[in-house]
Amino acid sequence: MLLKRFAGISLMLVLPALLPAYTAMAVVKPANLFTSHAVLQRNTILPVWGTAAEGKMITVSIAGQQASAKVTNGQWMVKLKPLQPGGPFTMTISGDSTITLTDILIGDVWLCGGQSNMDKEVGPHRNQPNVDNYLEELANANHPQIRLFKVPAKEGAITPQEEVNTHWTICDSTNVRSFTAAGYFFGRDLQPEIKVPVGLIHSCWGGTPAEFWLDKKVMATYPELQSLVTEYEAAMKEYPEKAAVLQQAIQSAAAAGQRDTISIKALSQLNLIKRNCGGLYNAMIYPLRNFPITGVIWYQGESNSDRAKQYQTLFPALIKNWRDTWKINLPFLFVQIAPYKTKGPDLREAQLLTWKKVPNTFMAVITDGVDSTFNLHPGNKQLVGARLALAARAMVYQEKIEYSGPLYQSVRFKGNQAILSFTHTGSGLMAKNGPLTGFTIAGKDGVFVPAKATIKGNQLEVTADAVKAPAAVRFGWNDIPHDNFYNREGLPASPFRTDVE
Repeated sequence: MLLKRFAGISLMLVLPALLPAYTAMAVVKPANLFTSHAVLQRNTILPVWGTAAEGKMITVSIAGQQASAKVTNGQWMVKLKPLQPGGPFTMTISGDSTITLTDILIGDVWLCGGQSNMDKEVGPHRNQPNVDNYLEELANANHPQIRLFKVPAKEGAITPQEEVNTHWTICDSTNVRSFTAAGYFFGRDLQPEIKVPVGLIHSCWGGTPAEFWLDKKVMATYPELQSLVTEYEAAMKEYPEKAAVLQQAIQSAAAAGQRDTISIKALSQLNLIKRNCGGLYNAMIYPLRNFPITGVIWYQGESNSDRAKQYQTLFPALIKNWRDTWKINLPFLFVQIAPYKTKGPDLREAQLLTWKKVPNTFMAVITDGVDSTFNLHPGNKQLVGARLALAARAMVYQEKIEYSGPLYQSVRFKGNQAILSFTHTGSGLMAKNGPLTGFTIAGKDGVFVPAKATIKGNQLEVTADAVKAPAAVRFGWNDIPHDNFYNREGLPASPFRTDVE
């Protein structure tokens, strides 16, 4: 009898403890990509997913459409038929409970990725120049047809993750303050032209090389990238022991009533290794994979500038990886890194070659978008957004407009002349503010000297008195190219060389 009484008491004590966990499992919860104020991608099958109690039926309703699915292994996913642009709509998600999401728009979603020049916020940011006219930009940033989704920067994940802890917000002076400036200006310029709602996903982190954003398993399939994987795996083998030593030092100091700030900082720095070799792909890109998007804008490369040759493989591999992740040939629009005193021309060339070789990509040239300080983080993010939006309008939305400056195509040599041909000549080639600058020419000896470039229709003739039999031409081939070769649409030519290695 006594045993039964104690058993009853034990059960009564255990049940309340279990109830919150059971209730949490039973409650319907959509993924955080589905919140009020979201933009959902138009004109495509639209998955909606989340968690709930095992075996339950979940029903999602929006815009007169309804779809249901059964919970398996705690997960559910329904697939809605393509939705037309518009809104606002209300979405209901029903199971053991009902969730109501309001102010949902249907339009186009763009992913904004990269490092600090994409991560740079509209508002002030320490250690970086302010965005040009940022106070005025913030005051005028109320755009209810643009919505913002900022993925929190994480230390990285060794394995692919399923969720990001954030939510959608309306684009206004408050919310855009901490949002990607380049991404915001892109959306601000694009939305009035396409006349549908625009959703912007900010998923980037300053100072990160491209390999942080590329799946490690994919990287391992490229011989040129194998060294990155090998170095990462060697470092990860040492990680547990190093972390344990630092954690023990922190705990010992705490037990003595002290704070070991040196060990705390060292552990925080050590943990950043998790970002490497796909760590940020796992944590900040993979969780988005089922959420349909229109395309990607990307601003990165500064942290790979000392490995430009490798970047010729790494960057195209990243583009393919993301396209494979979304299972669609995503438009991938990226920004050539800005002129800077320690960032040589080789990385810009790697980006240029990617544009030329990888279909459905575009490179925005911003050599004219820097001030006299030539800071690594130019404040003119308005120009960055405008150039990307212009390309999107032409490539994705099929507007018949010129969207690029002159793009080097070929060279032929005739006597003492090098005759260069270009695509994207627009309504004609031009030099801004005087004769063309930035050109050099060499013979077979490879000694480059300043050259005279003359516009002849949609071609250039390049010569130098000292070079009687030219073999190669270069344009803007230095750390800080700031030259004056444009088309009449006001778009600058990318730096290039005819003697690509």
